[in-house]
Amino acid sequence: MNTILAGENVLVVMPTGAGKSLCFQIPALACDALTIVVSPLVALMEDQVAALRLAGVAAETINSSRDYNVNAASWRRVAAGETRLLYISPERLMTDRMLAALSRLPVALLVVDEAHCISRWGPSFRPEYEGLSRIGAIFPDAAIAAFTATADAATRDDIAGKLFNGQGRIFVAGFDRPNIRLAVEPRGDWKQQLLTFVKDRAGESGIVYCLSRKKTDEAASFLSDNGVHALPYHAGMESSTRNANQEVFMTEAGAVMTATIAFGMGIDKPDVRYVFHANLPGNMESYYQELGRAGRDGAAADAFMLYGLDDIRQRRFFIEDDNGDDAHKRREHKRLDSLIAYCETPTCRRRTLLSYFGEDPEPCGNCDVCLDPPALSDGREPGSVVANVVRETGQRFGAAHVVDVVRGANTEKVRSLGHERLKAYGAGSSVSKDNWRSIIRQMVAAGLLNLDYQGHGGLSLTAQGNAFSRGEADFRYRKHPARTIAKQGSRIAKSVEAAKLSAPETELLAALKRLRLDLARERGVPAFAVFADRALIDMARRKPQTSTEFLAVNGVGAAKLRDFAVPFMAAISAQKFEQGTS
Repeated sequence: MNTILAGENVLVVMPTGAGKSLCFQIPALACDALTIVVSPLVALMEDQVAALRLAGVAAETINSSRDYNVNAASWRRVAAGETRLLYISPERLMTDRMLAALSRLPVALLVVDEAHCISRWGPSFRPEYEGLSRIGAIFPDAAIAAFTATADAATRDDIAGKLFNGQGRIFVAGFDRPNIRLAVEPRGDWKQQLLTFVKDRAGESGIVYCLSRKKTDEAASFLSDNGVHALPYHAGMESSTRNANQEVFMTEAGAVMTATIAFGMGIDKPDVRYVFHANLPGNMESYYQELGRAGRDGAAADAFMLYGLDDIRQRRFFIEDDNGDDAHKRREHKRLDSLIAYCETPTCRRRTLLSYFGEDPEPCGNCDVCLDPPALSDGREPGSVVANVVRETGQRFGAAHVVDVVRGANTEKVRSLGHERLKAYGAGSSVSKDNWRSIIRQMVAAGLLNLDYQGHGGLSLTAQGNAFSRGEADFRYRKHPARTIAKQGSRIAKSVEAAKLSAPETELLAALKRLRLDLARERGVPAFAVFADRALIDMARRKPQTSTEFLAVNGVGAAKLRDFAVPFMAAISAQKFEQGTS
């Protein structure tokens, strides 16, 4: 904040929920000029402006979801100097007309939220963010502040170079989210794995990420059929339905959103108790960004991922199908390699994840590997069996056929190709299909096998794989247990503060949450914009009965005292009366 107030350019990397918005909102209020906040999503802008206004802050947004008259009224307040923060999309900001209008106003600060979008990762991010590299020249007297939760060293340098030619300070506050338990499991019957996980967390709010729109719909229908309040969200839906589903998720307790990556950026729902990946994300940055939507309130949460070789093949194909240059594709393949290594790591997952971002923590004690360390085995024998089958079949078949040959399966494909006559046929008949699939995945992750992502997922030996076959390289692997990791660690996640409430106070907290939801719906804002859970917990403990007492509650300022003291104190009095007469 001091650096921004001093007029210096900054890039800030902070974990989700660490307070990035405060870092520019407070300087904006301290400046006698306009702060422009460039934000990627209309829904995110609307929610943030609504929350600021409820707190008594003069904030506006001009965006495509609003009527012309509403946008025009907002602009008049901006032009009159009545506004401190203007939230706007890069597409609208970078038009000649808007730039010309804003250049006539005193602009103190330019904020770029979700700044990782500037660094070109692929077609899912909008090219208009590239145009933001011009804002320093257009507003030479304004400081530039960029914020993101996700950026490795190369991405940080790229952002700083594009936004302010590297002439600024970079703050990295760390990437660890110790309250989130990390776990990965090979995909089998993904629907049953999903149901086991979600049912074990009944009544908790969560996000289920799927790779395709079809799978997103399937997951929502399957969970709904099994008694889970689940709703889909993807770009192929009608916008009205999509927005309605998001509203339910943001305001109702226990709702589960099944979604593609079209959902989530900037979602400020503090009580998401888990993020479940039904498919492998695109890279480590995407994975970290997505899992960070869980546990923003600091209470215990889960990040759980399923993955398989078909995910790896599809992700490789997406990278090659992108319109980036060769250097971009090589970078993306390496980022995906890091995520695959994370999935197969035999050591602490959090260490593997954070080391990617340049940190070197101690083992966390809060991931599946730390909680149930795998036994590492010498992979010479099973690895040689796989390598021999891959070589003898011509290094062009996928994992399913390789496993059939290894196990001596009597399939039509095996017979038609004459693979039952191979020397390696049936060499691993005593080992299950699941175990052979795991061994192959680990050989891919270890760089012994190459997966043909452009074709049909054919496996071939790499140079290191050939060295392994000659006895010149080692391979150690983890034996995945037959039981399901998803069932581990079942617990009701609640904050430490909430756990300290008495039974009557817990009952009062539930009543306050119901009131909060009603008031949020009346105003058309997310529930957290009225009060965060922490404020309601403090309210349930303090039980304020006067304005002075209400003002002492965590998160209450002059605006919220004015707007909400009467209904909340009435609810507290009513609850005390009921408890006193029962």
